[in-house]
Amino acid sequence: MGLFVQQIVNGLALGSIYALIALGYTMVYGIIRLINFAHGDIYMIGAFVGYFALTTFNLPFGVSLVLAMLIPAILGMLIERVAYRPLRKSPSIAVLITAIGVSLLIENLAILWFSPDPRPFPQIFPNMPLDFFGIKISIPQIIVFLTSVALMIALNFLVQKTKIGKAMRAVSQDKEAASLMGIDTDRIISLTFAIGSALAGAAGVMVGVIYPRIQPLMGVMPGLKAFVSAVLGGIGSIPGAMLGGLIMGLTESLVTALISSTWRDAIAFGLLIVILLVKPSGILGKSTREKV
Repeated sequence: MGLFVQQIVNGLALGSIYALIALGYTMVYGIIRLINFAHGDIYMIGAFVGYFALTTFNLPFGVSLVLAMLIPAILGMLIERVAYRPLRKSPSIAVLITAIGVSLLIENLAILWFSPDPRPFPQIFPNMPLDFFGIKISIPQIIVFLTSVALMIALNFLVQKTKIGKAMRAVSQDKEAASLMGIDTDRIISLTFAIGSALAGAAGVMVGVIYPRIQPLMGVMPGLKAFVSAVLGGIGSIPGAMLGGLIMGLTESLVTALISSTWRDAIAFGLLIVILLVKPSGILGKSTREKV
């Protein structure tokens, strides 16, 4: 039982990172029905921005985290403006191929600029575990979980309680009608990319805090797992992305501890197959009908 509870704690910390990345997938899909496969690489850029802010410029953790959100946000808006906006009325397969191309471009540029060798992420917080009734929780795990929850709460407040959030929901429901009501849809779409990319950048720093090793291809597998998390929770649903990320983290942690670490990726993608067979709209997603 102690081992099980310990893995629950580990899974919640990991799942909160997946949830932050999954939010970017689900927000972009909810607005323009696009799977942004470059999103995992923006998460990687956030990790490197945090790394250089902490090591080269010796900035405090809070400032480094803000920079690791700001620069990926700008990058996300740039990608949307240059790569996706000109193809908005093109067939979906063209946009999908473009997203894969952007992902490969970012990865190879990162290898060129940062070198393919892994880098040790600086240890910001003491790794001394705190013992709660036999359950060991490290300070980095607590910081990561609380920071991730705070960012998710802030996002939910933005979407539900502000004019920008109301505009986002309007564009998500009917882009043409929102435009007729005076909403600048291009600006809202660009802002959505910025917010999703900022959350991915924060996740990059969070993963560096817990697993202090970063490299240019680190966004591939977490990006795919975050996409699975978004589908699992119901892609297009913000609460669904949060729930899917936590489920993914818990599943991976429990499989690693109780079965074998070699099965964790297989189980993760097996979840995608199961949810598509049983409930294609996801746990919190809603089935929609398309008029033909």
